[in-house]
Amino acid sequence: MRIFENAAFRFIQSRKTGYLISGILLLLSVISLSTRGLELGIDFKGGMEFVVESSELLDVNEVTNALSGVLEGATGVKTFGENAVLIATAAEGEINAIESAILTQIRTSFPDQTHEVIKTDVVGPRFADDLKRGAIQALLASLLVIFVYIFFRFEWRFSVGAVAALAHDVTITLGLFSLLQGIVPFSLEINQAIIAAFLTIVGYSLNDTVVVFDRIREYTNLFKTDAYDNVVNRSINNTLSRTIITSGTTLLVVATLFIFGSGALRGFAFALLVGVIIGTYSSIFVASPVVVELRNRAAANRK
Repeated sequence: MRIFENAAFRFIQSRKTGYLISGILLLLSVISLSTRGLELGIDFKGGMEFVVESSELLDVNEVTNALSGVLEGATGVKTFGENAVLIATAAEGEINAIESAILTQIRTSFPDQTHEVIKTDVVGPRFADDLKRGAIQALLASLLVIFVYIFFRFEWRFSVGAVAALAHDVTITLGLFSLLQGIVPFSLEINQAIIAAFLTIVGYSLNDTVVVFDRIREYTNLFKTDAYDNVVNRSINNTLSRTIITSGTTLLVVATLFIFGSGALRGFAFALLVGVIIGTYSSIFVASPVVVELRNRAAANRK
């Protein structure tokens, strides 16, 4: 199935527009990450979490106010599933004592309903630091492996293009998480599930980019007398139908998960939604144009 039979869009010739859009998005992302930061989950900052299920859904603000005099340290409350709230706290002490204090206060504040703690989690500061360091190392290692893989399969210019596109995708997605935290009605907390979503984004974006690179290599041998810009442009246009269909079907599945999912699942689906859109864009407007720029500069230096 092909959506575009004879596509002839001037992607490479319009690459400066793409650079401008990417530059603005990257700048906003870096500013937001520097000023607002990210909402780190208990996995990365340490503390305790309690999921309290009630006969009816409790108001998050009322629960926060009720617990303000009971728990010391930063405390966050948000909805979890249909009739439960997730309480995350940096309070120190025995987990059983804190659980008892939370349950007693909630039962006192909301006496007309039944309440029970259905889940507890505790993460120590050292374990949280190890997880944070491991997550960063996993992302950097994946970029290094991808650089080496593309280098042996194509050449170094393609490696630079692919890694630039992946770094672009991850930075902008993280920037959106930072910018929208506290604004959207669902959690954008960075936890282990979100790290898995980011690694999935890296894999998806790379797959799209490699398909375009394969076609560039094929057409470079077929159209040796054509300008390289035109060869790359023809390659992107030739794979455009496949790119749109693959991204569209993936977005349908992820959008369904986002709409009908609940709790932390919506944050995971949101990361994938943004990642698929940005990844599709970068395979066209970042990865291939970077290859063209590097090749043009090398040709200019030889003159």
